[in-house]
Amino acid sequence: MIKKKQRKKIHYDKIIHNRFRVIFVITMICFILLVVRLTNVMLLKSDQYQKELAKLTYTTVSGSSSPRGRIYDRNYRVIVDNKSLKTITYQKKKGVSNLDMVDVANKIAPYIDVDYHRISDRNKREYYYVINKEVCDDLVTKKEKEKVKQRKMTPNELNELKLKRIPDDSLEFSEEELKVAYLFYLMNRGYAYEEKIIKSEATDEEYAYVSEHNDLLEGFNTRIDWERVYPYGDTFKSILGTVSTSTQGIPAELKDYYLEKGYSLNDRVGLSYIEKEYEEYLHGEKPLYEVVNSHETKIIKDGSRGKDIVLTIDIELQQQIERILEEQIYRAKGEPNTNYYDHSSVIIQDPRTGEILAMAGKRIENWEMKDNTISILMSPITPGSIVKGASMLVGYNTGAVKIGETMLDECVKIAGVAEKCSSVDNLGVINDITALAKSSNVYQFKIAIRVNGQEYHREMKMNFNQEAFDTYRKMYHSFGLGVKTGIDLPVESSGYTSKDKAAGNLLDFVMGQYETYTPIQISQYITTIANGGERLAPHLLKEVHSSSDTDEIGALEKTIDKKVLNTVETAPEYMARVKEGFIAVLNSPGGYGVGYMNTGMRPAGKTGTSQSFIDTNGDGAIDTETITSSFIGYAPYDNPKMSIVVTSPDSSHPNSSVNYASLVTYRITQEVSRKYQEMYGID
Repeated sequence: MIKKKQRKKIHYDKIIHNRFRVIFVITMICFILLVVRLTNVMLLKSDQYQKELAKLTYTTVSGSSSPRGRIYDRNYRVIVDNKSLKTITYQKKKGVSNLDMVDVANKIAPYIDVDYHRISDRNKREYYYVINKEVCDDLVTKKEKEKVKQRKMTPNELNELKLKRIPDDSLEFSEEELKVAYLFYLMNRGYAYEEKIIKSEATDEEYAYVSEHNDLLEGFNTRIDWERVYPYGDTFKSILGTVSTSTQGIPAELKDYYLEKGYSLNDRVGLSYIEKEYEEYLHGEKPLYEVVNSHETKIIKDGSRGKDIVLTIDIELQQQIERILEEQIYRAKGEPNTNYYDHSSVIIQDPRTGEILAMAGKRIENWEMKDNTISILMSPITPGSIVKGASMLVGYNTGAVKIGETMLDECVKIAGVAEKCSSVDNLGVINDITALAKSSNVYQFKIAIRVNGQEYHREMKMNFNQEAFDTYRKMYHSFGLGVKTGIDLPVESSGYTSKDKAAGNLLDFVMGQYETYTPIQISQYITTIANGGERLAPHLLKEVHSSSDTDEIGALEKTIDKKVLNTVETAPEYMARVKEGFIAVLNSPGGYGVGYMNTGMRPAGKTGTSQSFIDTNGDGAIDTETITSSFIGYAPYDNPKMSIVVTSPDSSHPNSSVNYASLVTYRITQEVSRKYQEMYGID
């Protein structure tokens, strides 16, 4: 028994000994590998890993927005520029506490005016917390503090409780305290290393004080900022758009849009219309800084002003049109039967390129004139007879009418529907040219009935034919009526498309009484007729130039060419026939547009009068019929260089005791076309 036990003990000793030897060998191998690896990292690849570390720890930030590019009119007159602003800034230094910041805010408060009444309740609580930290710490219980240690509550959640529990009466600060609290808020916005705008339009005294005492006002400094200025005042200003302020940065509703483009929240950006549409060109290149530590930066790239853009607008023509609109609207409001009339608009385009030379709208409210140019893009109107050019083309294309075909203009009577007539009850036997010249509704009605697959006879029952509606609508859309025009602005309406499926509505459709279109759509329509069938995108941008360090415009970088959206599907002879009819409107004896434009301009065009309906008492129900007057035209008819649209919604109403219709559209067209001829001539 003893010998067996001894043999077993000796066997375990060998096993243990062998295991130690294996462990020793493995340890030595690992140690050797570690030494080789460390040697490789520390000696052989030291430079490589230093570079990798630098990349991981390298942080850059952008400075404040640089000035935007200038905006010029087509004749290179500056219409939007930048003005220097004396600006007071604050940048937190390393090691500065919140109490230190409050102390500096107290020092500067007597020497700088800020609108501290804008301070929020949250701002007050945060300020109170900083100056009364021990008091605020007692506003939470031991159990709540213990929850933080147990990770059942975050420190931020605990602080939120403290802020919430600060008694309201503790926030009743004096005017001086409110000012300091608001300054403290301005100093704390954003990231620690960012420069904050404290005041963007400092007075000379404020600017000088901070400049001379910034050694005592640690973190405060001065610099020159900028703001947009408008040498032509409010002319075209609504379409030029707006830019965010230094303190505003990117508004919350546009945050995602701009952050996706690589902007910072404190950047100044275009908020609307031209400034927003061409932000990519106009925004300046911000200076770039390297973050040396959490509170200090070093400049690595200087900022630069944005690119300059040239618009298609002639600002002097724009000024004249806005003046004419104001004068004629005031005059019209002094006439009888204009109770519901309050605005008119004008658009002038180059039908060869789609360029907009002028675009203006004015509205009168309580005898005060206001800009209403946005309505050109956003407010559809009932167009009336101006659509008859497109309606006639449907007749030609479908074979429902032939060039030169005559018809009897008589009041049309469809079963179950009141008689429908032309503006003159009976024009007699007329052809297609006279039908356009004298705006025959009946000629279009009889064509539409044929397109519908029927032939007119009195008291006939008109069948509903969706294909007939679709045929007309397709033609209208090819001219831009009822679809977005593609104008280079962030917003526009597509008008109103009716879904009322009554057969008789087809007759209203062909005379411009069924659907509504915006003035810019109507302008695209007449430019398409003028140039022979190319639907061009209306545009306001003409050129892009690099920025320059002088008052001169920089080098040309980009020219905007015309953009053809589609070509109207019709035979050339049909388009020529419609144009012949439009010439007759303004030049033939008895043409309904005679006198709208000087015959020396060799004009062509079409008048339009339509029934409109409005809500006069604000209850949401349409209750009053009005008359909307419109005009479309171009000149010269043998080589069109300009098109014009004038609209005056609700310019009169038929149920008045006075039988009078204002000629406001006629007068505006006369004056605007005369002014264009005076400035540009007609060859």
